[in-house]
Amino acid sequence: MKKALIIVDVQNDFCEGGALAVPGANEIIPYINLLMEENNYEQIVLTQDWHPSNHKSFASNNGRKVGESIILNGVPQFMWPDHCIEGTFGAEFHKDLNRDKVTHIVQKGKNTEIDAYSGFQDNNHFMKTGLDDFLKYHDIQLVEIVGLALDYCVKFTCLDAVANGYITCLHFNGTRAVNVKPDNGKDAIFEMLQKGVTVLG
Repeated sequence: MKKALIIVDVQNDFCEGGALAVPGANEIIPYINLLMEENNYEQIVLTQDWHPSNHKSFASNNGRKVGESIILNGVPQFMWPDHCIEGTFGAEFHKDLNRDKVTHIVQKGKNTEIDAYSGFQDNNHFMKTGLDDFLKYHDIQLVEIVGLALDYCVKFTCLDAVANGYITCLHFNGTRAVNVKPDNGKDAIFEMLQKGVTVLG
């Protein structure tokens, strides 16, 4: 069975000192590097948040405060601080992440009008990123998923992987949650388990 590792959004803005730092984010990088070193993956894919500066998910572009919610093109949208703006240091992958074996990069969140948490598609399910096509082209049947953040981009990438027919495993030690609310990470795990995601370690 051919397997791929999907590494979600290990970018400077989500790591220590970043604009949207996830608590404990830097702790997962050595674990992810070890996975790549100790396992034989047919493909290793990075997803990368890559927002235009006028992205509608940014509180600053809506006259809102971070943490508020609006309806954006028919779906609820959490208001985030400006983060992972295309071409900036914050959007770059963290320097400690070993990219020697990476075979593919998927950029997401490029459409100003709609956010994209999942590595597979935007939040409106209008536009695919090409990740599913890439994995199917390479006959991938099993995906292992790590990265940031557990309760947003990792969760939705896992759920879409299951929906697209992949055996889907989440490495618990390879992810951390934003936890806007204290139980968000725990709730995300519960939801993924219900939908058929296997949680490892």
